[in-house]
Amino acid sequence: MEYRTLGGTGLKVSTHCLGTMMFGEWGNTDVDDCIGTIRAAIDGGINFVDTADVYSAGESEEIVGKALKGRRDEVILATKVHGQMGPGRNDEGNSRVWIAKEVENSLRRLGTDHIDLYQIHRPEGDTDVEETLGALTDLQRQGKIRYFGSSTYPGWQMVEAQWTAERRGLSRFRTEQPPYSIFVRQIEHDVLPVAQKYGMGVLVWSPLCRGWLTGRYRREEWDDSPDARATRGPQRAEWMRPMYDRSRPEVQHKLDLVEQLLTIADKAGITLTHMAIAFTLAHPAVTSTIIGPRTRGQLDDLLGAADVRLDAGTLDAIDDLVPPGTIVDEEDRGFDPWWFEPDQRRR
Repeated sequence: MEYRTLGGTGLKVSTHCLGTMMFGEWGNTDVDDCIGTIRAAIDGGINFVDTADVYSAGESEEIVGKALKGRRDEVILATKVHGQMGPGRNDEGNSRVWIAKEVENSLRRLGTDHIDLYQIHRPEGDTDVEETLGALTDLQRQGKIRYFGSSTYPGWQMVEAQWTAERRGLSRFRTEQPPYSIFVRQIEHDVLPVAQKYGMGVLVWSPLCRGWLTGRYRREEWDDSPDARATRGPQRAEWMRPMYDRSRPEVQHKLDLVEQLLTIADKAGITLTHMAIAFTLAHPAVTSTIIGPRTRGQLDDLLGAADVRLDAGTLDAIDDLVPPGTIVDEEDRGFDPWWFEPDQRRR
């Protein structure tokens, strides 16, 4: 396992970060198996674990907390806040009121007295970034969090947050967690350069593009088994269905690209999964890539990519198929800007 410095924090983190979204109701409901998988990841060299309050309505954090009993100091523990967690109108978002309340809930579920990296899961138009940064700075000074970061922020909002922190004498976002894969490369336009400019660590999510870059979804070999991502858990939700809808031209294009990428991977002597993981780590701005196994077998396979490095020829071949800065399917963007909503564009 390789370790890189997380931005300017001085923290050394594994290039594979264990994402735990699939532990709990959304994925693997066998708690003991999930705990075993987390501990196996640590034994395999991973020292960076990422979760979120919203994953399985807090269950993922609880599972992580159980898995880390007696091993808490071995990992850099990251979680996130923003999503709806209760029936109240203020049980979500990036306000000082919600952050101050929800950090206590996350600390309780995780069974710890501090969070190493506390991340704002998505930007929000109704809350001043100064309000958010002020709340996070206070939590840092109280010792409840060590560092804080953003997730899926556009480049301009990352810059706004950096400038606001400097002008107001607040602590700043030290990391960004964006979507990034062979199929989703839009962050190469501005997010990654901004992160480099401000010395931010970058931990990317969905390097396998929700299973597309594993080879499970092919024109002649479509995986529609009950445990396939296209048919399981929250993936059945309405907003996820277009991503696997074979009547859409974008999905047909992904099916074509998968075949061509399999050829490139075969030529390089590696699996498509390993090539996809290694691709994200080839960019100099990326610190870690978040792997999200549901089972121990998936973890073992993903850990096998730790030693894979792509040569220039392989990277060039990928660029020829999916040019830098592009996105194959807008449904995979990971964030719908509120300023594109009709009521934001029209009067």
